[in-house]
Amino acid sequence: MEILPKDKLLSLSGKTAIVTGGSLGIGYGISYRLAEAGAHVVITSRNLEEVNKAVEELKQKGFKASGVKTDVSIEEEVKNVVAEVIKSFGSVDILVNNAGVFPFAPLSQLTSELFDKVIAINLRGVFLTTKYVSEQMIKQGKGGKIINITSIDALHPSMAGLSHYDASKHGVWGFTKNVALELAKDKIWVNAVAPGGVMTPGVAVMQSQGKPVAVERNPEPPKMEIAMGRMGVPDDIGKVVLFLASEMSSYMTGSQIVVDGGYLLK
Repeated sequence: MEILPKDKLLSLSGKTAIVTGGSLGIGYGISYRLAEAGAHVVITSRNLEEVNKAVEELKQKGFKASGVKTDVSIEEEVKNVVAEVIKSFGSVDILVNNAGVFPFAPLSQLTSELFDKVIAINLRGVFLTTKYVSEQMIKQGKGGKIINITSIDALHPSMAGLSHYDASKHGVWGFTKNVALELAKDKIWVNAVAPGGVMTPGVAVMQSQGKPVAVERNPEPPKMEIAMGRMGVPDDIGKVVLFLASEMSSYMTGSQIVVDGGYLLK
């Protein structure tokens, strides 16, 4: 087996990556690191203005990026983004399923409509993108990398009021393992990253509304909740996704990497 020199281990030059929900927060942190490593990053989001802004910021850094407005819960829109990527770049080599929502709702206030919406985006969306991207990867015959962003809530509930979110993330983790088993014969490696508390625009909104967040549900000092004494930032997740998208993770599939600053240790 060829031993790659260290300067090539993290190189994504010549590869095309799709990052769903890639325009803000964790998604943008992922998009940035993949683009920095040489990939042409295709950012998707339901908000076209945010997509265009993120693409422009990456291009100003000298990176290769483009965007497609996409709702990952709608099958035809997922088919469209894959078709657009193939039409423009000829192949897709990396998929990062990051798009997700986490509206706070205690069970007593959780409606069937909200439950269905969270499952549709967080779980059905992962199924749809994985299905159509993996089909293309198989046609290409050169393998690929699929990385699903789960959550520490895929392993242990972080707080009450997120039963719908936790159900979706447990589902993504189970889906990840089974699909990894199925696609291994096609040299498509499927792994997951489970973030803990990360300061993103969505978390900031939740805080401004007076809702508790995972790392602040107890009155103890933050360092008692998170071993490292701080919340994460999007780049903490972006760097781990880069590891999984690169040759650094060449012998990994069906794994989930927890990136939580030690939160689950409590």
